Amino acid sequence: MKLLFIGDIVGRPGRELVTRAVKLLTRAWTIDVVVANGENATAGAGITRAHADEIFKAGVHCITGGNHSWDRREALTFIDQEPRLLRPANYPAGTPGRGAVMVEVSGGPPVGVVNVMGRVFLPPLDDPFAAADREIAQLHAQGARVVLVDVHAEATSEKIALSWWLDGRVTAVIGTHTHVQTADERLLPGGTACLTDAGMTGPHDGVIGVDREAVIARFRTGLPVRFEPATGEPRLNGVVVTADAESGCAVSIERVNLSAADLDALAARLLAGTSP
Repeated sequence: MKLLFIGDIVGRPGRELVTRAVKLLTRAWTIDVVVANGENATAGAGITRAHADEIFKAGVHCITGGNHSWDRREALTFIDQEPRLLRPANYPAGTPGRGAVMVEVSGGPPVGVVNVMGRVFLPPLDDPFAAADREIAQLHAQGARVVLVDVHAEATSEKIALSWWLDGRVTAVIGTHTHVQTADERLLPGGTACLTDAGMTGPHDGVIGVDREAVIARFRTGLPVRFEPATGEPRLNGVVVTADAESGCAVSIERVNLSAADLDALAARLLAGTSP
């Protein structure tokens, strides 16, 4: 079984890449389940129902969230009606939405997805380790063997620590939030694949998805500046995890970093009937 996890989708450029790429990559790489972090999908801050629907229509099975999950007020209402849209499981009891879901797979066993958020340099939520334990136990009780965890966190240490804590109990622990893809993908001894950060899907000619001139001005002057999403050099960042569907253990993990030109080339090879 193959899982594609797409790093933080940022604004229109990110959504357009997802719309263009997901079905292509699913066909080329025989992907079974696609999960994407979408907390920045609407103009770089939050997600609207229309943009969530756009991402689902592109072929994404589940959208995870993070500290920007509530930047669009409408998310507070529609998240309860959309089980495929997650928010971190360690928000306090009573918060709208849910932190885990079971994704049905055509012709294969279901896949569990869990979303938690770190507490270092981020708003203080409930314990992400305990929240992950709770959600994973519930997914296992429902029959999920393959489980993917999106840990949305700032500190690399917190993400790596959670990976070790969950080793042997989940298929993959993938970090999000920093928008910079790390090069530390590996398989832990218990069979869990991990990557500190999947990176960002969107414009890479700015500063983590934001127009670079505004960010530079903020750093140089310390004055308030209106941030706008960048627009150029779109790239899709993510990771592909191959798993043993029976045991739930990861077999391999490979980073994905594709430009628009890369996608054009892949589409051409598929059209020509050559190996991707």
